[in-house]
Amino acid sequence: MSQPETVLIGLSLGADLCWPAAYEELLRRLDLDIEVKGRRVRFQTERVILEPYDLEQDCRYDLVLDRLTHWFSLSREWIKKITLMDGTYVLNNPWSVQSMEKHTSYCAMLKLGLPIPKTWMLPSKEQVDVADVDVTLRRYGRLFRLPDVGEAVGYPAFLKPYDGGGWVGVRRVTDDASLSAAYDDSGSRVNHLQAAVPDWDVFVRGVGIGPQVNVIRYDPDKPLHGRYLVDFHFLDAEGWKTAQKTTRVINAFFGWDFNSCEMLRSDGVLHPIDFANPCPDSQVTSLHFHFPWLVKALLRWSLFCAATKRPFKPNLDWAPFFAIAELELPYAEKLDRYDALAQAHFSTPEFEAFCDEHLGELDALAVDYFSSTLFKDTVREKVASLFPAHEVESFTDHFFGLVGFWCHTEQDRLGAGP
Repeated sequence: MSQPETVLIGLSLGADLCWPAAYEELLRRLDLDIEVKGRRVRFQTERVILEPYDLEQDCRYDLVLDRLTHWFSLSREWIKKITLMDGTYVLNNPWSVQSMEKHTSYCAMLKLGLPIPKTWMLPSKEQVDVADVDVTLRRYGRLFRLPDVGEAVGYPAFLKPYDGGGWVGVRRVTDDASLSAAYDDSGSRVNHLQAAVPDWDVFVRGVGIGPQVNVIRYDPDKPLHGRYLVDFHFLDAEGWKTAQKTTRVINAFFGWDFNSCEMLRSDGVLHPIDFANPCPDSQVTSLHFHFPWLVKALLRWSLFCAATKRPFKPNLDWAPFFAIAELELPYAEKLDRYDALAQAHFSTPEFEAFCDEHLGELDALAVDYFSSTLFKDTVREKVASLFPAHEVESFTDHFFGLVGFWCHTEQDRLGAGP
């Protein structure tokens, strides 16, 4: 038999502790040595080091899982270099992450006909002190009445940064007075004013990795460690499919391999409200029960992309989506057609065949690992980085217990109960 080719996966990390440890350990336990397109392939991971680099230096990695592009400039520019010059596959597309902020995502999905709430863009209350800003505003800035915008959008509404994340700067307003107070406090941020979804009864987040989508009930009013709920049957079959399709379509449209989409259900309709999150929460201290799904999904998609040498596409092709948007069709049928484009973008049949052929042992290995004291030690390390010392053991038991509950449900699903 021929010597195996080692596929090297780089992990570009910041404060991440738990998911890379779980990813590395599950990959070690899989111990893959597989035949892919006439090549014998093995896998190895390495954590990416931040250092000066020659722009003409070859990239050692076949694929990079990146968690820094959205905020760390040195890493972002290196990611751009390796995709542009070396063709390295990266999760996520750095140009799309940098340029497709929430404003662009709203505009694009409105054009596709998704049920986005009414949204206005507002000038910032205060101006950044840069050359020519004063003369520009004196010549071309138009005075406006903030209550007129509030009336056009309707109350209640949310004032929120057009490019923000993590709920920073988001304020709920209920009348002209609260809108004025929130706007006065917003400083130099450029904001959207977006109508609240009326009478919503379910808040969900669709977490998408490649073509895989997990739909999780969500409560933004809870502390961060309690927002992702352990709940079942909160959507019917059609609602679940719609949430999955919506998330997958958004991710394919923007070239994001890894992203999350927030949706509110009102009168049976799922309204996307926030879906430019291409570095979504991946920590056991927030995902807990849902954490093993995320690690397995990252493994499946990254191994598929690396082993099959999936080509990185730096450019986005929106024309096929816009062509569907122009058709006189019911929204559900348009969504089906958009999703067909998304499934093609993510090569879903080939991905599923790869997983069936090569990753059949992953589910059982995951149950064994996520039940282990080794994983509990990883949970404890993550908890210790976030919580006061006197709470470390109780929260370690809490999160490990929720993952243990997932292990029980997964054993039932696999027909391998205790």
